[in-house]
Amino acid sequence: MTPVESAEQIGSSLLERIGNTPLIRLDGLVRDLDGVNLLAKAEWVNPGGSVKDRAAASMVLDAQKSGRLAPGKTLLDATSGNTGIAYAMLGAALGFPVLLAMPSNVSPERKHILRAYGAGIEWTDPDLGSDGAIRRAQALAAEDPDRFCYMDQYSNDANWRAHYRTTGPEIWRQTEGTITHFVAGLGTSGTFTGTVRRLRELNPSLKAVSMQPDSPFHGLEGLKHMATALVPAIYDRQLADWTEEVETESAYAMAKRLGREEGLLIGISAAAAVVASLRVARAEAAAGRRATIVTVLPDSADKYLSERFWEEE
Repeated sequence: MTPVESAEQIGSSLLERIGNTPLIRLDGLVRDLDGVNLLAKAEWVNPGGSVKDRAAASMVLDAQKSGRLAPGKTLLDATSGNTGIAYAMLGAALGFPVLLAMPSNVSPERKHILRAYGAGIEWTDPDLGSDGAIRRAQALAAEDPDRFCYMDQYSNDANWRAHYRTTGPEIWRQTEGTITHFVAGLGTSGTFTGTVRRLRELNPSLKAVSMQPDSPFHGLEGLKHMATALVPAIYDRQLADWTEEVETESAYAMAKRLGREEGLLIGISAAAAVVASLRVARAEAAAGRRATIVTVLPDSADKYLSERFWEEE
């Protein structure tokens, strides 16, 4: 570090690298579907490697501006991995400690990354999923409110506003306003909520399709089965025209297919989003309608390569 560099300057440089991710074409999947384009936001280009950099930065800056994340406070939140990694990255760059409640069965790669950034972890029962982590974070915040700034990403409006300000306008610009369908998974629901709200202002006839696991017991890390989970306060169920439910096995198969046929290694929730988007594409083509379908690929495969499904035929 040179003498003129400071935590603020480093943080500013890091923040400037969040967003403006490329929109890539998945032409190989729709080559037989006349009039249909399928595109996806490659969110692993963000410095923390996922779409959650957007929301985490928005929540951190909002908390600092309001004084909730003041010097001496520890950022606390529940996470299934990617938001926690983004918090840890920002904490390291901006100089605040981070404590995360997280299911103990998250991938080894996530655990290694969080240790590298120096984050503290409260491991929770894997059988309770993200809901168990949420309850633990709530308990910690209640026990010591003077120590913690509890971000509560599932109820924090700065989460969805990040996508209203950035993801939605980027997609509109990159498609030159031709987008007809937007597809995204539901975890905190911030990506779906914020992006759809902005795109609907620009095109009221946009079709918004939410994606979630097909059952409470699933392997789609970071996604919620809304009928049986703690529903995020920021979730707006009125936004979706319909919901596509995706099986874990279908997501695994798509992840392997994209790697082996398209040279594209993506995460499991990203693969599930592609499964849902391809279903939409086939329905539009069968009806003889032209469509430009855009989805979000939250991260790449690098945090999931220890998963056994890659080895299975």
